[in-house]
Amino acid sequence: MKEKNLIYLARFISMLLTPFYLPLVGLLALFIFSYMSQLPLWYKLFVILLVYFFTVLLPTVLIRFYRNYHGWTPIELGQRERRIVPYIISIVCYYLCFYLMSSFRLPTFMSRIVMAALLIQVICALINVWWKISTHTAAVGGLAGGLIAFAAQYSFNPIWWLSFLIIVAGLVGSSRMILRQHSLSQVVAAFFVGLFCAFFVTI
Repeated sequence: MKEKNLIYLARFISMLLTPFYLPLVGLLALFIFSYMSQLPLWYKLFVILLVYFFTVLLPTVLIRFYRNYHGWTPIELGQRERRIVPYIISIVCYYLCFYLMSSFRLPTFMSRIVMAALLIQVICALINVWWKISTHTAAVGGLAGGLIAFAAQYSFNPIWWLSFLIIVAGLVGSSRMILRQHSLSQVVAAFFVGLFCAFFVTI
């Protein structure tokens, strides 16, 4: 594969597997594979749309506006010192989502998924002050941690899903390194930050 095509593929993977989808994927897994699949469709749609708006749509729009305002490319925005404002935007959006879910008295299991994603964002933001950790692989690690926690609570074997997530983590981590956004140590550390945060919050 030519180097140019490899870079295009890495960009596609990075855009497709954005860290903002972590809580949404977690909720969809709950609604499909747990007893929560019995909930009314309108209720599940309400929760999904609420989480999508505050954890995907709103932070994406605001961060893009911030990037366009400064005239930066996505690669330029990825510089460590320029990531502070995007972190703040996403943390505020995630907190608003968690606050609204608590106000609507949604099941604790649902709000814990958003809480885990929020904690991952906060820890990555703090680490970013000294070291440019990868939020992309932290999000995949969060999915893995949540999966292990759910497997422990619902007593099912997660090995196939966990194997799939490890492959996804490899693809995401490789794409971030190909794009020269992170080193191997930053990618691996981020995965375990996400895994442990999600596991201990959702267990």
